[in-house]
Amino acid sequence: MTPDSAAVLAALRAALGDDAVRTGDAIGARALTDWTRMTPTRPAAVLMPATTEQVARALAICHDAHQPVVPQGGMTGLAGGAIARASDIAMSLERLAGVEEIDTASATMTVRAGTLLETAQQAASEAGFELALDLGARGSCQIGGNLATNAGGNRVIQSGTARDQTLGLEVVLADGTVLSSLNKMVKNNTGYDLKHLFIGSEGTLGVITRAVLKLAPPRRARHTALVALDGYEAAVALLNTMRARFGNDVGAFEIMWPDFFDFGVSLTPGARSPFDARHPMYALIEHAGLDPEDRGVAFSDVLMQALEAGALRDAVIAQSLAETRALWAIREATAEFPSRLEPVNFDVSLPIGAIGRFADACRARFEQCWPGQVSYYFGHIGDSNLHVTVDGRSVPGVPHDVIDRELYALLAPYAGSISAEHGIGVLKRDFLPVSRSAAELATMRAIKQALDPRGILNPGKLLPV
Repeated sequence: MTPDSAAVLAALRAALGDDAVRTGDAIGARALTDWTRMTPTRPAAVLMPATTEQVARALAICHDAHQPVVPQGGMTGLAGGAIARASDIAMSLERLAGVEEIDTASATMTVRAGTLLETAQQAASEAGFELALDLGARGSCQIGGNLATNAGGNRVIQSGTARDQTLGLEVVLADGTVLSSLNKMVKNNTGYDLKHLFIGSEGTLGVITRAVLKLAPPRRARHTALVALDGYEAAVALLNTMRARFGNDVGAFEIMWPDFFDFGVSLTPGARSPFDARHPMYALIEHAGLDPEDRGVAFSDVLMQALEAGALRDAVIAQSLAETRALWAIREATAEFPSRLEPVNFDVSLPIGAIGRFADACRARFEQCWPGQVSYYFGHIGDSNLHVTVDGRSVPGVPHDVIDRELYALLAPYAGSISAEHGIGVLKRDFLPVSRSAAELATMRAIKQALDPRGILNPGKLLPV
């Protein structure tokens, strides 16, 4: 520890209290890495502020000392965006947690950044509402991290991303200035909507401390089906049929290529596919309506008509909550990737009509480069999102960035996005020019310079060096 860093830590302890500044062995394992399982790194310290005012005091001290700070939430990210270097100070928001208010008239929730998504969902439910944002990591991820990465999740097709569900933010800027814009109104046409600078900025422009989130009436009628299809084009046609019939009541439309589907089925000992044969494509569909008396008759009828017309090969409709969970468990097999694979994950977005061609081209290119490679394809096509995961064990000795370059080279002609919902962090940072023009990158750097002139906030993340 240098004299300068020792002075910074002393000032932070004086401002926050000894228990809120942890160093050495007092730093827990969670602060060292995220779900990427990148090499764990112990930061110089971990701050644990409990109030917005403490966040502001801490950032002011670090700003004056030119000390880098890395905001951390639930550490469930897949892009390395919250991993600190040994010389960085990490700022955990876990103590800045709790639901402050549910405004039933405006149908909003004011929540602190460190609140677990599942906790916020439960509070909304108890108040007679629904917080539509939903991720598989709901029990671990935090609202601040969800907003900093503009999380998507299972129901974007119906309710939009985290950005779409946010009305207001409170953010602390790099120098400790508190920017409070806890707006509850849908209509507020008063110039720049500053919250959008921070949503998706991955902590590089400010530290989110509180948010006003939209709530919605609970969708009490949920019906789930797993269908087998002839291929990607058939999946798009069925999606359009469902949308034409049910509009915004289509709650999820998740597709799975056969290899991923088989992997998901295999996770439960003794489990077997709901279908008697293997099919080219599968879709998990959720109808989520507002009428609690809806027994799913219309949903079943549409699927039966599609089956009779040859638009799908087979269908299984869940008849109980247990069956619904069993069908979703196949799609949520991704939670097992870190323990069963050496996953190289991709989270891309393309025009819906191009996703099938891209997946075919990607698989063919990988097989050409590494015969016998194992890769899995799945996604949320209603919101143009495709996930690809390569099992690194099937391409021994191949650096992950080599696989990255092959996939992103295929993506570039489609004008697609290298990140649909998991952020950029460090893993995708150098590939950002695939999706952003030189003018866009220059504008991003200008915004960063204006809000964080000393470059202390999450340095080395998001923007290419």
